Amino acid sequence: MRKNLSIVFAAGVAALALTLTGCASDPLAEQYREGSNKNYIAGDGSITEITLENRGDVITFSGTTETGATVSSADYLGNVLVVNFWYAGCAPCRAEAPDLEQVFQETSPQGVNFLGVNVRDQAPTIDTFNSRFGITYPSIIDQDGQVQLAFASQVPPNAVPTTLILDSQGRVAARILGQLKDPSILKTLVTDISKESGSN
Repeated sequence: MRKNLSIVFAAGVAALALTLTGCASDPLAEQYREGSNKNYIAGDGSITEITLENRGDVITFSGTTETGATVSSADYLGNVLVVNFWYAGCAPCRAEAPDLEQVFQETSPQGVNFLGVNVRDQAPTIDTFNSRFGITYPSIIDQDGQVQLAFASQVPPNAVPTTLILDSQGRVAARILGQLKDPSILKTLVTDISKESGSN
């Protein structure tokens, strides 16, 4: 009996370790909301801005959204694009979702686009998340990591959530590593990048 319990315990620890490679799963969401970072691995909310002269190559990617539509980076050229890496069981992703939607609603009249990149879930889970948190912009289903790979050589989204802002030419202009804490910060970044020469 003791041997069986040890095996079960070891299996549970292994499963928990796998779960924590991104951010908190649903059972840990309450800990996160209480302000405890126990068992949580992610970014610290730091912001990186990249000046025009220091931006890298144009990022190219494509994928299929939760509605089955095919989208690519080329679809967004000419306007600022906000790309948010997330998944439904991620507590900080849940916490920032309403803020992302708020900034999307406030900036989309100026031509700013938002695109989620879901790194774990299938379409039904994404649909449920969108309904619960009022998200109206699409998300690419990226379980194979191809969209993440497209960014890896320049600004790897090595925490979930990560939010990247691409300028009108499709180059990474800013990164928020971890949860967006203040929607006004994202709005300011988006607005400033939109005002750059060559941006709409």
